[in-house]
Amino acid sequence: MPMESLPTMDVLFGFIVALGLGLLVGIERERRKGDGPDRSAAGVRSFTLVALMGALGMHLGLPVMLLAGAFVGLAALMSYVRASSEDPGLTTEIALLLTYLLGALSLSEPGLAAALGVAVAILLAGKSNLHRFAQILLTPQEIHDGLLLLASALIVLPLLPAGTIDPWGVLEIRKLWAIVVLIMAISAAGHVALRIFGARIGLPLAGFVGGFVSSAATIAAMGQRATREPARVDAAAAAGMAGSVTTTLLMSVLLASTSLALLRTVWPMLLAGTAVAAIATLWLARRARVSSVDPEASGGRPFDPIEALVFAGLLAAVLLISAGLKTWLGAHGIWIVAASAGLADVHAVTLSMGQLVASATISVDDARWALVLGFATNMVTKMVLARRAGSAYFNRLWPGHLAVLIAVCATAALM
Repeated sequence: MPMESLPTMDVLFGFIVALGLGLLVGIERERRKGDGPDRSAAGVRSFTLVALMGALGMHLGLPVMLLAGAFVGLAALMSYVRASSEDPGLTTEIALLLTYLLGALSLSEPGLAAALGVAVAILLAGKSNLHRFAQILLTPQEIHDGLLLLASALIVLPLLPAGTIDPWGVLEIRKLWAIVVLIMAISAAGHVALRIFGARIGLPLAGFVGGFVSSAATIAAMGQRATREPARVDAAAAAGMAGSVTTTLLMSVLLASTSLALLRTVWPMLLAGTAVAAIATLWLARRARVSSVDPEASGGRPFDPIEALVFAGLLAAVLLISAGLKTWLGAHGIWIVAASAGLADVHAVTLSMGQLVASATISVDDARWALVLGFATNMVTKMVLARRAGSAYFNRLWPGHLAVLIAVCATAALM
């Protein structure tokens, strides 16, 4: 194919995309326009022509595009004035203007225009479901907490100063607030999963995903739910246990990226820990009393911001203690340093040990036992967090975590 024809083919493809998205949105609007003299003015033909008009206007230049856009805007205004007495909504008119803009976008970004066109059609077609979701399914408390979470993440977090505030350089206000947001987000994800899938599946699924970010935070968040909804303590405990499954999985990934030599040594103990944690998770999930969506579950709060703040404060204290021990002991106390650091985050210990082995600073054997110590003290942190949620939650979690710890330590000793 001659090179000169490539731009022409690109333009033709853009017009085809504009035609397709105009038809897609137009078909949806055609089904809702009604019949008789009071029907909506815009249907499948109008939307298709408007999309093509946008593409043609973009192709011919800015003056033509502005003129065509003014015409479409005037037509949308006339349509609204005509129909406002029967239907005060602006959906069709806004969709008409948006279709014109998407048609114009089709020439320069056809993929983006097509994706947005599909999204617009889905939103338009989902009117009844969206209205039901906003007016019936969502509770006022859920809306309030959702806005609080968004404000915490999108307004407060960017405004906080960067940099540490302590002599050891471990406490950073922005990172601590990010932990607060994380706790609230994990708890909210569990709330959504609970409402969609039910407690037996939804909460463990949320715990498994949340564990990739922070298994300790997951245990804390699910502990909040167990406190608020005692009937779901088994499902919440399964979610907390599922977070520990991802702990060992993520440790393997981190070692694969830093030191394959250390991974080749410790993979049996990580595999043993993962297997035992998975078995404990399945056992707790089977005990869950609620296995389907419970309408009464919608009354609970998605998260407790006070509990999230308490967790961040506890983490800050652990970080300060770990930093103080490291300063006091120096590089010679690598095991104790790993144990103290594991109180806050075993993944940080994993990364550190992998990097130290890769740089030949310590031996693989020393790093292996440092990982075991960090893993053990991290279990202590998790159990402290679980105990704060009450004895029912704690009593379901500690046997599984103890079994995981025994499996890891025994496998490490046999290697």
